[in-house]
Amino acid sequence: MYTADIQKQPRTFLPENFQITNWPALEPYFKNLLERDITDKPSLEQWLKDQSELEAAVSEDACWRQIKMTCDTENKSLEEAFNYFCMQIQPQIQPLADALNKKLMNSPLLSELEKEKYHTYLRSIRKSIELFREENIPLQAEAAVLQQQFGQITGAMMVTVNGEEYTLQQAAKFLENPDRKLREEVYHKIQDRRLQDTAKLDELYNKLIVLRDKEAKNASFENYRDYRFKELGRFDYTKEDCYNFHAAVKQHVLPLVNEIYKKKKQQLGLDELRPWDLEAQPEGQQPLRPFKTSEELLQKSIDCFNQLRPFFGQCLQKMKALQHLDLESRKGKAPGGYNCPLAESGAPFIFMNAAGQMHDVTTMVHEGGHAVHSFLAHPLALNGFKEYPMEIAEVASMAMELFSMDHWKVFFDNPADLARAKEHQLERVISIFPWIAIIDKFQHWVYEHPLHTHEERTSAWINVLNEFKDDVINYEGLDKYRSNAWQRQLHLFEVPFYYIEYGIAQLGAIGMWKQYKADPQQALDNYCNALSLGGTKTLPELYKTAGLEFDFSPEKIKGLMEFVKSEMSKV
Repeated sequence: MYTADIQKQPRTFLPENFQITNWPALEPYFKNLLERDITDKPSLEQWLKDQSELEAAVSEDACWRQIKMTCDTENKSLEEAFNYFCMQIQPQIQPLADALNKKLMNSPLLSELEKEKYHTYLRSIRKSIELFREENIPLQAEAAVLQQQFGQITGAMMVTVNGEEYTLQQAAKFLENPDRKLREEVYHKIQDRRLQDTAKLDELYNKLIVLRDKEAKNASFENYRDYRFKELGRFDYTKEDCYNFHAAVKQHVLPLVNEIYKKKKQQLGLDELRPWDLEAQPEGQQPLRPFKTSEELLQKSIDCFNQLRPFFGQCLQKMKALQHLDLESRKGKAPGGYNCPLAESGAPFIFMNAAGQMHDVTTMVHEGGHAVHSFLAHPLALNGFKEYPMEIAEVASMAMELFSMDHWKVFFDNPADLARAKEHQLERVISIFPWIAIIDKFQHWVYEHPLHTHEERTSAWINVLNEFKDDVINYEGLDKYRSNAWQRQLHLFEVPFYYIEYGIAQLGAIGMWKQYKADPQQALDNYCNALSLGGTKTLPELYKTAGLEFDFSPEKIKGLMEFVKSEMSKV
């Protein structure tokens, strides 16, 4: 039914060999759409297809510029190519894109489009018209360039351990070492290295807050948070729902986190648990080493996906054939991991920083879930149909983490190691919730108080951090590290307010896993059916197709946490 044999969409509007070099070469295609007569329903649908083709070409070009730059942040020409797009091409596109939106919405033929098929697409167009302001174009261009500085600053961070230089991602594997003195030493080296750039990252964040606040005020919003909710298309929940989520995490998740850490402390035989102990193994137990090289990680992931459902493995195989993966950590590479959909060619690109650890497996299958989503949504007729909400996108990735666990034997041939890996994953499913609540709640404060001082921001951060603090870990003497811990979160800099989605989607993923436990094939069918809809349905409708309720109320959270807890006891 679904195929990974994805083909680049043939062009009928743009020349097949057309490449985006500068605005004068691109402008005639926008002008053509703007000036074209639309006389009947077929000509309107052709106009939409041509516009979609142009959007896809522009989007893919921008994506490749960003991918290349994040793979090598030290290459100035790649940085310049990305900045050129942000400063010279994108600002020229925006007013014409707004004019095209208005041309569509003002067309007397609009009523001839099928309401159900185009409902979410047209809703999104209306939102874009409502938010568009000419004076915001230079602010958005400046912010797009500034945001990438986070990757440059953090990608250059290195530490020396036992005479060898490591990226922070690579150095993190020492935090799994049985030698507690070494763990403590490496923990301090990583945190001290972050501290060196505190002022740089503070200054960068200050600039972004100013730009974002101005953008919101220009569009007649009281603050950037309210503007961003609209921009992100959060039609189905409010800031009050986010506050309820924060409260539910405190009430129903933190007690489980405390249990996890108490067990850890007991297993390690420690009088007190310190932050450098969280990834450590008990005496005599080696850290999990699921793979040695990025090639091995990829091949084992393909094998794992093949066992789950051959189509999933074929998606990764196709990306491998196209060389659409950059998996290992190295100096000068931006931190983090992402799956970048490519609107024209269809097969996405996975970027991550693997260093041979257990959480690299989780990242790989997570991004693999996003990749499967990209494959499933690609056949949809219009580029706009593929713009699915993040709250379903993260269900795709997080559910894949849980689905794939039954097939992790490819990474762990020892049953005891497999059990440890599953336990690690389920602990992470629970322990990530407080951090999601912290980052989300902090952002609400930041943009409600855009004129805050550095000291006020630090104080607000510490207050939020302490609100969700566990009762087990001893943080004594680590205040200087904790006070700037927000700076390690890429989303604050690059994709503001994109974080609560992980919490909402984690609940959805647990719901999918619950289905999978009862009927694996039905659950995977529901998963594929929902993801193949792209953004053509509302968020509650997408969840319903997946066999889920769009509900992140305290009561729902409580029930799902109890389910995960019961599953952990069976591992």
